[in-house]
Amino acid sequence: MYLITVLGNLLIILAISSDSHLHTPMYFFLSNLSLVDICFTSTTIPKMLWNIQTQSKVITYEGCITQIYFFILFAVLDNFILTVMAYDRFVAICHPLHYMVIMNPRRCGLLVLVSWIMIVSLFYGTSLGVYLSSTATHNATASVMYTVVTPMLNPFIYSLRNNDIKRALQRFLGR
Repeated sequence: MYLITVLGNLLIILAISSDSHLHTPMYFFLSNLSLVDICFTSTTIPKMLWNIQTQSKVITYEGCITQIYFFILFAVLDNFILTVMAYDRFVAICHPLHYMVIMNPRRCGLLVLVSWIMIVSLFYGTSLGVYLSSTATHNATASVMYTVVTPMLNPFIYSLRNNDIKRALQRFLGR
């Protein structure tokens, strides 16, 4: 599942960056979502696979804090990117004649930058304290569903049902 997640999202990024027809705000945000999904799953899954292989569940305190930091960072960033994508679709549907003016490249870059600046700010402000003081146990099945299954399905949900992406992938893979 991890390989499908990484390869699927990487194909989306490569298809969007290699096809000039897909250099629009919607696909810019989609490629950022794919990048975040790769990073998100890569914060925990390699360590989990290593633990399964070695039959060891040991992690250092520093390793745990680092993993928590990046896990929360990419989880919240994923939510912000999805919010930006929803705003993009809102503008495209409700203001189609002004879409290119409203969603210009500068604004798109600013929206992504703000998304990145916001799970660093929120992380330092609240997440670390809440996580470290929490005594709740985590359900392993729910964790796997959230960290592996959702990012694996995003390329299928947001891209492979899209004819523009399908054509771009065919052109990219046909090279």
